[in-house]
Amino acid sequence: MTPKPMTSVEAVYLPAIFKGFGTTMRHFFTSFGQGRTSYTMQYPEERREHLDVEKGGIETSNFRGVHRLNKDAAGRVKCVACMMCPTICPANCIHIEAAESPWDDREKYPAKFEIDELRCIFCGMCEEACPVDAIELTPLYDVVGRSRAEMVFDKTKLLSIYDLTIDQKPM
Repeated sequence: MTPKPMTSVEAVYLPAIFKGFGTTMRHFFTSFGQGRTSYTMQYPEERREHLDVEKGGIETSNFRGVHRLNKDAAGRVKCVACMMCPTICPANCIHIEAAESPWDDREKYPAKFEIDELRCIFCGMCEEACPVDAIELTPLYDVVGRSRAEMVFDKTKLLSIYDLTIDQKPM
């Protein structure tokens, strides 16, 4: 089966260009009529948490930012090194080295706990898999690093994020 040859008008693609321009204008006037002029967020002047859903903003209740390690009531790391989070992580970005716990209330604790934030896909499966709610995703999203090594968060950095975000409401 051979396609029919294009006419000279079709060969210069003018009908297709006008059809596409008509679609663009239709979308422009429908979104403008609804009071919405842009879907683009002007970051850093406009931040995600300041958006209002009623005014066409983004729902932030399911937002997932960087990780933190939670502390228990005694100020110790809550993690019991059960290895559930590195097992379930689809990006394989969590690395834990367990050690025998110096405390009587648990068998193990993480001697080394690292998350590669550049490799992470922020799916939240580690948070769901944790039986003691030790790992949590925060609303903090504007973390930068000058090298790849700075974006591998170790246990002390993850605990410091806990100190920064403990007063913020969970998303």
